Amino acid sequence: MIRTYRPEDLETLKEITVICFEGVSIDHAIETKFGQFTDSDWKARKAKHVDADVSANPEGVFVFEENGKAMGYISTRIDHDSKVGQIPNLSVLPECRGKGAGKALMKAAFDYFEEQGMEVAKIETLAHNEVGQNFYPRSGFTEITRQIHYAMPLKDRKL
Repeated sequence: MIRTYRPEDLETLKEITVICFEGVSIDHAIETKFGQFTDSDWKARKAKHVDADVSANPEGVFVFEENGKAMGYISTRIDHDSKVGQIPNLSVLPECRGKGAGKALMKAAFDYFEEQGMEVAKIETLAHNEVGQNFYPRSGFTEITRQIHYAMPLKDRKL
């Protein structure tokens, strides 16, 4: 079942995010390469993205619920000027994948975008995110371009 976000979902959505983005988030990749560089690890930084999503557009966050428990979610952002709806985060717990949860969440986001007058839906993923690389094209997305992320400990800077 898909429903809209409720404030009491916040901590659960953060937990889902950390589980789903392990190995596929930029912050996790940086930490894997260079080590943890603050008291706050990649999990805490990625969980803050959920705070930002629900703060920016709580009515555009949709939750997949099974047996009364949140098992996944999708967040959206609306840009009325460009008519582009963005999906910052989509997470479905591994035990629910392949059962239509992602598809139902994506449909909820697309329906919401259309209700808001958006003309284009946009989502990003990293090249090593196999789930995204397979699921997004099957959902109708077309790859537009690639972006390369670089990172460097400042102690190693050349300039």
